[in-house]
Order: sequence, then C-alpha cells, then structure tokens
Amino acid sequence: MKVKTVCRVSAKVAGLLLTLLAAALLLLPAAQAADTLDIALDQATLMKLPEKVSTIVVGNPLIADVAVQSGGLVVVTGKGFGATNLIALDRAGTVLMERSIVVRGPGGPTVQVYRGIQRETYSCTPDCERRITLGDSTDYFTATMGQSDARNNTAGGSAAKPAGR
Repeated sequence: MKVKTVCRVSAKVAGLLLTLLAAALLLLPAAQAADTLDIALDQATLMKLPEKVSTIVVGNPLIADVAVQSGGLVVVTGKGFGATNLIALDRAGTVLMERSIVVRGPGGPTVQVYRGIQRETYSCTPDCERRITLGDSTDYFTATMGQSDARNNTAGGSAAKPAGR
C-alpha cells in the first residue's frame, strides 16, 4: 500500500514566499555593486581601507593603480580599460577586504574621429581639443603626447629658473 502525502500551501504563504524570493533577487545585484568600484579612465577616486591593513594587492596595475594616503585612505586611479581587483591584507595574511575595480571609458563629451582604422579622440568641453585615449592611432597618440611633454617641460623649466637670469 502506497501512502501519498499531499502538501498544500495556502495562497498567502505562496505569495509571501514569492515576495521574499523576489526581494532576495533584487538585493543580490545591489550587494554585488557595493563590492565593485567603477572608475573612469584617467580619473581617481578615494577609498577607505579597513583598520590594520599592512598589504595591498592590485590584480592588474595596468588597469588600476593605488596610492596609499594617511588616515587609511587610498587613491585609486583608472589606468586602462577593463576589470581587476584590490585585496587588503593584515600582517597575518588575513583578507580584510576584496573589491572589484572596473575601469570604463572617459566620461563627458568626447568625439572620436576615424580615418580608416586610425582613430583620434577629442574632448569637447566646450571646444574640441586633442585628448589622448587608449586605442588612438600611434601617430596621433605620439604627436599629442610629445606636445604635452614639451609643454610640461617648458613650464617646469621656466618655473625652476629664478626671474632675471
């Protein structure tokens, strides 16, 4: 003889279970987003570290770089497109914090000009001026970087010399 057990769930209990499940699914992306630090390329942001951090590891320093500041702060700078992670350890090697870092393209009004496979990027805030961005053609990138370096060297050289000499 077979015994058949029937379990019936009332409509109220089923509705409550569905509501709890939906709430859990909605909170999951929010919890994951809190563990992700979004940064624009060539931008920096501050992040507070937990207490007693002795070692900081960046998965790929070509994507993001960190500079430790006093007061338990780090400056995180987006260096290249992509995703990496940051891990903070104490002296015993215990993981105190792990955070994903996603570096996205530059924000603001930019224009990209394509000449075949060659790309040039301009920042239009409000007038369009050259802006070097990863992925620009080598000639454009080198020329723009050369102008920027020459300008910085000239400004640094004239500031270092006393007036009248």
